[in-house]
Amino acid sequence: MRSLILTQNMTADGSVEMLDDWFDPSEQDPEMLELTQRDSAECDAIVLGRQTFEDFRGYWPQQSDDTTGITDELNALAKYVVSTTMTDPGWQNSTVINTDPVAAVRELTQRSGRSISLTGSITLSHTLIAAGLVDEYCLWTYPYVQGRGRRLFPDGHRERLRLTEHRSFATGVTYTRWSSATPLERNES
Repeated sequence: MRSLILTQNMTADGSVEMLDDWFDPSEQDPEMLELTQRDSAECDAIVLGRQTFEDFRGYWPQQSDDTTGITDELNALAKYVVSTTMTDPGWQNSTVINTDPVAAVRELTQRSGRSISLTGSITLSHTLIAAGLVDEYCLWTYPYVQGRGRRLFPDGHRERLRLTEHRSFATGVTYTRWSSATPLERNES
């Protein structure tokens, strides 16, 4: 069974919705980039909501001098975009999921392969978190207070997490990796 790993960038006050200019995907110090590449190597597929997919598609394939390697990685990954309106994803190795995202992602986790990544896509993230499909959370916290914006977890969601890794960087950014609780622990929360 494949793991679903949610990777999210967030502000110090917990917003994952980028309403201000606090994150630039092309600006990472070497240690952050190394960790990003390590985590990316664990995955051979990515699931995105339509808006995040369109943002990625409009940015990454156009980067001809990308020294991070993210462009090549995203071009090669199997990409699944959840959308009821998109018919042609317009990006290599991309498949549109236009059915129930919970059932579709659950089916993807049953296939053979490495882990599946989920990033951005706040509405989709909330849906998959609420369904108990997220196995791990990799959170990049930026030293910025936005004061508004949607949060990582849907309102009312409760879950016990286990810290498995924590790193901090000279930029003030921190990285925490959390393992999701077992189904029994989720119900006890």
